Amino acid sequence: MSTFVLIHGGGDVGWHFHRVEAELRARGHDVVAPDLPADDDSKTLVDYADVVVEAVGSKRDVVVVGHSFGAFTAPLVAERLRADALVLLAGMVPTPGESPDDWWANTGYGSAVAEAAERDGGLTGSADPYVSFYHDVPREIAEEAMSKERAHPSSAASAAPWPLAAWPDVPTRFLLCSEDRFFPPDFFRRLVADRLGIVPDEIAGSHCVALARPVELADRLEAYAAVVPG
Repeated sequence: MSTFVLIHGGGDVGWHFHRVEAELRARGHDVVAPDLPADDDSKTLVDYADVVVEAVGSKRDVVVVGHSFGAFTAPLVAERLRADALVLLAGMVPTPGESPDDWWANTGYGSAVAEAAERDGGLTGSADPYVSFYHDVPREIAEEAMSKERAHPSSAASAAPWPLAAWPDVPTRFLLCSEDRFFPPDFFRRLVADRLGIVPDEIAGSHCVALARPVELADRLEAYAAVVPG
């Protein structure tokens, strides 16, 4: 059995993973899904990693999962915990020395969204969160998710260079959401190949697949843990 460490994205809370957590616990796994600090502009990515590492404590057989902006924190945690595996779920793949603020322009995100929006009639990048983020999430769950939004990450965390000198020596997988209207799938197919040198895996669902398809996501995470080298 594994300990899944689930790191939420920007504006979010650990609750984002509550449906996946229930699935994984029902299968005998342990889960850690902390709320990262919010409403404090002095907090850094290292501070976020500190919170996660403290929450994990002495738990073993760790698989670290970083969703969206959580991908800036997840590699720091995976390195410090010597995790068995690192999974980026629709994650913003950073490079050493790159700040989250610079990531958008460096990766060509804006052009990718514009191209996808032209193809799908403006669904990608829509200002309506029920269209761009929660289009396949049950309405009552989407409403609850929006009620929990917080001021995270901080301006300090967004402006500072990513602190690792290299990608951690941890087996890494990338899982993109094939119906993502925030990060277009083609954008991630290119970015993951360029920055990680791997082919991303794909799961049907929106950017908020953890809320929309928890069973399917739990299946994927459990499968990743099962093939950890050694």
